[in-house]
Amino acid sequence: MSSDQPVQVVDRETLRSRLDELLQPERFRDYGPNGLQVEGRAQIRRLVSGVTASRSLIEQAIETGADALLVHHGLFWRGQSGCVVGWMKQRLALLLRHDINLFAYHLPLDAHPTLGNNAQLGERLGFIPGPQGWSSFGEQGLGFIGQTELPSAQALADRVQAVLGRRVTLIDAPRRPIRRVGWCSGAAQGYFEAAIDAGVDAFITGELSEPQTHYARECGVAFLACGHHATERYGASAVGHWLAQQFGIEHRFIDVDNPA
Repeated sequence: MSSDQPVQVVDRETLRSRLDELLQPERFRDYGPNGLQVEGRAQIRRLVSGVTASRSLIEQAIETGADALLVHHGLFWRGQSGCVVGWMKQRLALLLRHDINLFAYHLPLDAHPTLGNNAQLGERLGFIPGPQGWSSFGEQGLGFIGQTELPSAQALADRVQAVLGRRVTLIDAPRRPIRRVGWCSGAAQGYFEAAIDAGVDAFITGELSEPQTHYARECGVAFLACGHHATERYGASAVGHWLAQQFGIEHRFIDVDNPA
């Protein structure tokens, strides 16, 4: 926000309702709870967004005087033991001691058609959506497809490296121009086969597992592993900025570097 604008306050329930309305978590089968994961103070003036609710992010949010945190990776996931010990106790203790709300949206934040991780990533990489917006593919429609005009997969990798500021692992298929690109942020290497079936020339995601190298070589579709964290830095920031505009609250995105 501009420093010459008066800072407003929004109550927690209004913010939660607007986030749920925007991101529609009920549409998704997810790996953990979406929405308000930890309840803090009722009035929110300062919002911090980030990728993961790590102790470092929480500590930096405390230093900024944040009333709420908005993240992609929250604290609670399917399959956890449920015990509040170790790192979980440390993070929760900080949030509760400083009365900070924690909002977390996982798949809903990947999938939003304009503010989500995938839409924001595609925009930054200069991909062109169709007349009706980004095309989708894969389970729950999380994969996005856009158009580009690049002479090779290496040219695409060079662009991604320049935008994300990190090294890209490229599994280059037989060399051809790149016109149709599929992508899905984070650990979406399992979407590669669906991307191939959707007719893309290259697929971008965060991580690489053993099978994708063979699929790329055998199917003639390039695969780019660009970093889980690096591909998911943009959704929470975009939604936080949108909330600041909606309610007049302060917003700051804090990027806690992660090489994964």
